[in-house]
Amino acid sequence: MTLEELMSDLQGQKTFQEDPNHISLENLFNNAFMSKHSSHKSFEDFLIKGNFQVRTEEDVNNIPDELFDRHVVRETKFADWKSMLETANVEYKSK
Repeated sequence: MTLEELMSDLQGQKTFQEDPNHISLENLFNNAFMSKHSSHKSFEDFLIKGNFQVRTEEDVNNIPDELFDRHVVRETKFADWKSMLETANVEYKSK
């Protein structure tokens, strides 16, 4: 399963373009979430620390899962990217 497919499944949508209620990564991984679950104050800082060149959500989707998982393990309280994404979705929806 690709990262895009996982994100689509978690957000209950077929594609990002088809869902006008799509939650942006900026909103999903807001500053409060990042401060709570990592040593970073923002998702942008988290990505910069991993030396990821990201300008769009597609860029995040294109990061190899293994690389991103290793960065998540080093920089957050999560075991992998999937766990981080699932927790962010749950916390966002519980607001």
